[in-house]
Amino acid sequence: MRLVRMNIARPDSVTFTDLSRNPRAVAERASRTGRLRVTHRDAPDFYLTAADREERRDADLSTTSRMFLAMIRRDAGAQALVTVMPDVFPWTRHLGDAEVRAFTVELVEALSDAAELGADHSAPEVIAGWRATARIKADPEGYQATPGPTEGDYGPVEAVE
Repeated sequence: MRLVRMNIARPDSVTFTDLSRNPRAVAERASRTGRLRVTHRDAPDFYLTAADREERRDADLSTTSRMFLAMIRRDAGAQALVTVMPDVFPWTRHLGDAEVRAFTVELVEALSDAAELGADHSAPEVIAGWRATARIKADPEGYQATPGPTEGDYGPVEAVE
């Protein structure tokens, strides 16, 4: 009996081994598809894509973030963004009006940092922080049991997704 090793990568992906064994074919496939995920058993996956495509995505993100920044600086624009937040993040219903406004401003600024500075970690951190706040406030009994302001360092905290 002959064992056949199967490639378990998704249709829009290749393994790192595929890339190392046949780089030309993988590059051609990436060129055809526009973007190709490269999976790696011992490391995070990455994407193989054309530089001009990534540059267009960066420009689009920059334009979008500038539009949101301009909106947030105007009362009507800020109100429009705050109004749509529950559609985008349903858990914001557990936040107060001032908290939703603060989350909106913080998120728009983090998206701007991602677009203009390449600080890709900021927006997910902002979302995770506000989601954690909403999770706490979603449990009225638990929320009432939370202590008031604290002082000191209570050590490292693990993020819950």
